Amino acid sequence: MQPPNGALVLALDTTHEIGSVALLRRAGGGTEILEEVEIHAPTGFAHVLYPHLSRLLDRHGVALDSLDAFAAASGPGSFTGIRVGLACIKGLAEATGRPAIGVSNLQALATFGSARLRAVVMDARRGDIYGGLYNSQNQPVAPEVVAKLPAWLATLPDCPLEFVSSNFEPFRGFLSGTRFEETPTVTAGPLLAAAIGKLALARLEAGERPDPAALDANYVRRSDAELFWKE
Repeated sequence: MQPPNGALVLALDTTHEIGSVALLRRAGGGTEILEEVEIHAPTGFAHVLYPHLSRLLDRHGVALDSLDAFAAASGPGSFTGIRVGLACIKGLAEATGRPAIGVSNLQALATFGSARLRAVVMDARRGDIYGGLYNSQNQPVAPEVVAKLPAWLATLPDCPLEFVSSNFEPFRGFLSGTRFEETPTVTAGPLLAAAIGKLALARLEAGERPDPAALDANYVRRSDAELFWKE
C-alpha cells in the first residue's frame, strides 16, 4: 500500500559534526521539502536533537502522530552519532506506531549525482575511505566497503562514471595518472536529512514498512573498541 498524497516524513542525520533535520511531504508525483535545518553539534547531538525536532514540527503545525514515517542516517559515520539518530527515530516510531527507516549515508550522497554510475566516497580516517557504487536510481550495484582509496579504485568498472563526495579534494591527488584522472566529480552539500527523507519516502512507496525494532546501524567497519579488543 502506497502512502497517501501528502504523506509526511521526518528525517535526520546525526552522523557528523554538522547534522540536519528535515520535514518532507509527498506531493503529487514528487516530494516537497518543507524545511531542512542544519544542526552544528561539535559536542554531540543527544542534548540538542529533540529541541530542533520539536521546533521544526511546531513551525509547520505538524503533530508527531500525524507523521507517516521517520528516517535517519544509519551510517557510516560517527558511531555515537549513528546510535543517537537511530535511537531517536526508533523511539518516536514505536511511540506512534509508524515505520522507522535507516538510510545509508553513501546512498544519500549518491542522490546528488547525475551520471548513470556514481562512485560515492567518504573519508573513513586512518587512511581509509568508505566507498559505494550506485546507479541512476540510487540503488547499489556493488557492496559498500571500507578500504584504501587506490584499492577501491581498482574495483570500479571501466565505464563512464562520476565521483560524488561531500569533499573530494583530499582524494583528487590519487586520481593522477590513473584511468580516472579526467572523471568528473560532484560535491554534495553537507546536509543529508532531505536526501534521506526522499529515499525513505521512495521505500514507503515501494511498500516497505520496516519494524522499528529491526532497525540497525550501517557501520561498514567495526568500532575502535571492537578493533582493539583482545581476549
